[in-house]
Amino acid sequence: MTSETVVVSERQSTSAGLRTFNLVWLGQMVSIIGSGLTAFALGTWIYLETGSATLFAASLLFARLPMILVAPLAGVIVDRSDRRRIMIVSDTGSAVVTVAMMGLAATGRLAVWHVYVAQLIYATCGAFQSPAYLAAVTTLVPKEQYGNASGMMDLAGALGEVIAPVIAGALLNWIKLPGLVMIDVATYLFAVGVLCFVRFPRVTQEVEEETQEESFWQQIAYGWRYVAGRSGLMALLGFFFGLNFVVGFIGALTSPLVLSIATPAALGVVASVSGFGLLLGSVVMSVWGGPKRRTYGIILGALVMGLFLALMGVQPRVWVITVAAFGLLCVVPIVRGSGQAILQSKVPLNVQGRVFAIVQAVVTVASLVAIGLSGPLADGVFGPMLAEGGMLADSVGRLIGIGEGRGIGLMFIGLGGLMVLLSALGYLYPRFRNLEDSLPDAPGSRMDK
Repeated sequence: MTSETVVVSERQSTSAGLRTFNLVWLGQMVSIIGSGLTAFALGTWIYLETGSATLFAASLLFARLPMILVAPLAGVIVDRSDRRRIMIVSDTGSAVVTVAMMGLAATGRLAVWHVYVAQLIYATCGAFQSPAYLAAVTTLVPKEQYGNASGMMDLAGALGEVIAPVIAGALLNWIKLPGLVMIDVATYLFAVGVLCFVRFPRVTQEVEEETQEESFWQQIAYGWRYVAGRSGLMALLGFFFGLNFVVGFIGALTSPLVLSIATPAALGVVASVSGFGLLLGSVVMSVWGGPKRRTYGIILGALVMGLFLALMGVQPRVWVITVAAFGLLCVVPIVRGSGQAILQSKVPLNVQGRVFAIVQAVVTVASLVAIGLSGPLADGVFGPMLAEGGMLADSVGRLIGIGEGRGIGLMFIGLGGLMVLLSALGYLYPRFRNLEDSLPDAPGSRMDK
């Protein structure tokens, strides 16, 4: 593997860098909330227009595919370009699409396939924007505050998930879809305006001749080669693949689990309370910054998540599911922020775009595989086992109950056990547990001066 070094020139002072990050974070947070309004409104529109859960689910697929197909390409471009400009172009591209959707909705010509195309473009812009944003944070924030910055970024996402549906639901009947989309356009303009106002430290790459001669396609593969050549980072990637595989099942099956025993109104309560769990965890992470030993934060966090996940399936009671979901999502920002801080500390700046893009693609694959397996496993395997007269009705069924939704409950217990096992394997594997000691900090990671 060829060696590369990176130099951050025009380095800002610590206070100036943090001020820039805070401004960018504010702009992105406002934009995320605006995007949440449009996402909620478009999803609701698809279901109300078609009455098809399948067509609604297809929109989620279109919103994820570019993370797999485009992310490796985006990583190379992020590493070769000005990260601030990439964020501006990405936000502008999303705004243009949003304006087009507003026009179609206002004239009554909006069709389902328009939404699918828009989702593809939004996700493609996001595939560029996300690694550029993450890599930019490394140049703005001192490395001991990477965890705090990650918590703030999770907080912005949590606000989008918690606040946007409430605002959209309240405004949809009043200002209709075009009005909500117009608000989203305004939030994009605000985010772009902030990015035009600030400046990021310039990253200068010094690359050996052999690397300079690599083709563009070889550069796309370089992010994977970089991770694969370092066993600790490979273990981290494998850990997060397993983690997101389990989380993919949670996202797909929580609603059916709740609706098997309660009303849609109860599901709304579960979603709101668990969303506030994510919000609380993000606030804690943004203030605390996570444990000093970040691998322990990941390992212990996954253990706690597994226990809460198993609790969700133990009893068919809404309050048990609500408490467990709240606790599980409280821990997510700590686990995610700890892993992100490790990557920012250990991966050189001129490779971060490609590495973050590879991580994005891998965890998205894990989620999509889980989503694809969730329905068939719940309906065709575990559900019948705990139906009246099923294979496990007289054994496991006596402990957790039988009937509708109990197969999903058993899946959650098993998935919680799988997450606990993953945590144990992470601790027992020294290359992962001692990653922070065995892999030196990358040159160019931001330090106080």
